[in-house]
Amino acid sequence: MRALAIGGFVTALALFVAVEWAARRPGSRIPSSADVCAYVMRYEVGPVPVGRIGLFGFWWWLGWHFLAR
Repeated sequence: MRALAIGGFVTALALFVAVEWAARRPGSRIPSSADVCAYVMRYEVGPVPVGRIGLFGFWWWLGWHFLAR
């Protein structure tokens, strides 16, 4: 089961790298991860920066689940 989980994470990382590489080619219509993060960070509902709060929550969740021991 551990090998399956590791394989899943390696596959996800490889797909992320492949999409990022495709996004950075000249003339590509695929947004890069920087473009997606910039779009999310600009999202607001009235005066509340919902995108920033959501991104902060994602990083908190990621750190809590994978880095806390």
